[in-house]
Amino acid sequence: MKKKTILSIVVLLVIVLGIFGITKFVGAEGNAEGETLVVTHESGETTVNKNPKRVVVFDYGILDSLDKLGVEGIIGVVQDGIPEYLSKYASEEYSSIGTLKEPDMEKIFELTPDLIVISGRQADYYEELNKIAPTINLSLNNENYLESFETNMNILGEVFGKEKDVEKELATIKESIQELNTKVTEKGINGLIALANDSAFSVYGAESRFGIIHNGFGVTPVDTTIEGSTHGQKASFEYVVEKNPDYLFVVDRAAIVGGTTSAKELFENELMEKTDAYKNGNIVYLDPSIWYTATGGFTSTMKMVEEINSAIK
Repeated sequence: MKKKTILSIVVLLVIVLGIFGITKFVGAEGNAEGETLVVTHESGETTVNKNPKRVVVFDYGILDSLDKLGVEGIIGVVQDGIPEYLSKYASEEYSSIGTLKEPDMEKIFELTPDLIVISGRQADYYEELNKIAPTINLSLNNENYLESFETNMNILGEVFGKEKDVEKELATIKESIQELNTKVTEKGINGLIALANDSAFSVYGAESRFGIIHNGFGVTPVDTTIEGSTHGQKASFEYVVEKNPDYLFVVDRAAIVGGTTSAKELFENELMEKTDAYKNGNIVYLDPSIWYTATGGFTSTMKMVEEINSAIK
């Protein structure tokens, strides 16, 4: 066939494709570039490009999962207070985009992202951020961590073309959680969750940010009346003595935000010595960089399972 004829056919195909609106081009790996996806999330619905090349991430749990999935293209993160296991994102290779509660709008605009991922702490900025680039809010539902976590991970899988990888990671985590739940349930363990904040503390129930310990891992709440507040319910040591949990799980907020009294200093006192948790060595100090700042990621969720599993004797 003559070159001129071949060229004419190519031109004709381009014209036909344009007429019928067929504009997707398939890359070498079979992923359609230019394809879009409508994502339903906590702040509404957003149309995003699949396989975005320039991504800004506010949530450490999502950053954790994108890192686990080997997603490239992350250009901006919150570097202040980033967990140690994600410390590579604190380097100059990545731009600082403000704090968890106050985005640097000017910097984000300069980065010209294709996608912005936020969570609850940035929800008030959703509309403003969505004007800069398509923004999705992948907050966790405290009342059902596991279902919410799975939904978020599946969204990441669809957006970044990592569905099979997500399926594999979720299967591993679900299996580990089921094994832990069986172990805990068979032992009939009850427990109480506390957040230490320097010289004071709050307790958390099943419908809380730490509720996976009860709803997922099988630890029976020693108190089912704890209010489902984001900041927990203020409590005293007398209260803990009265409830007398088998296990006391403690998250040290002061270790993250700064303080003068550690959780260990706060809880190991004469009153606490009266509890079964103290007597049996079952006051468990959880990793605050995981439980307070990076929940909702593949690595962090597995670490949560491993911490509780190691603590249960």
